[in-house]
Amino acid sequence: MNIYDSLLGAVHSEYDVLMLIKKSERGEVSLVRHRDSGTRYIFRHFYGNSEVYQKLLNVSCPNLPQIMEVGEKDGKTALLEEYVQGDTLSEILEGGLLTTAESRQIARQLCSALWVFHSMGVVHRDVKPDNVIIRGKEAVLIDFDASRIYKSTIQEDTQILGTTGFAAPEQYGLSQSDGRADIYALGVLLNIMLTGEHPSRKLAGGRMGRIVQRCTMVNPVKRKLHILLQIESSCSQLQGCDQSEKSRYSKDYCQIR
Repeated sequence: MNIYDSLLGAVHSEYDVLMLIKKSERGEVSLVRHRDSGTRYIFRHFYGNSEVYQKLLNVSCPNLPQIMEVGEKDGKTALLEEYVQGDTLSEILEGGLLTTAESRQIARQLCSALWVFHSMGVVHRDVKPDNVIIRGKEAVLIDFDASRIYKSTIQEDTQILGTTGFAAPEQYGLSQSDGRADIYALGVLLNIMLTGEHPSRKLAGGRMGRIVQRCTMVNPVKRKLHILLQIESSCSQLQGCDQSEKSRYSKDYCQIR
């Protein structure tokens, strides 16, 4: 029996479905609980290949959910994923804007998650507040349904995926999106944390606003890829910032086993 069939069988016989989170023509996402341990997981079952999730299977990073098991058969994928408990960034922003220090910390942690993606040639393509969960003091980037592996031989994206307002211009068929599309979305997200608005309507002030501008250039060639270096350098402008805290946008922070 292959992994796909084994995983489906195990979920049906050993887990209880607590909630249907999302259902579409492509598949379903459910919250399940193991009957013996009581541990909750996310179970995804969809039409499509598993290549992104297979790459993430050997990754351990506090800013990404752990992928526990992945199986693929006849064009369908089944996988078990760590359940990340916390509030989405969207829910938190409903209570008001974040401070510069809070926004900087979240952006730094998302950079750590994106470093893992980009180092493996994967583009997330849907960085937005709904896909960021705040778990304690950590920001966790979730939902890889729109993620794809960058292929240099392809001239443009074959599917328009992403969320309006956060998707970079190249995600609308102008060219193939790469890691710079995620930098664009991260710049928009950073601005929304600070102002509540898209940067085209209201740009954050000061140094953080200049970072947002560098991240959201229409031409991807002009975007600031090393956003974390800019965020780190802004640390000296923030009162009470811990200067001893070094960049975690590195292999030492998110371990690829």
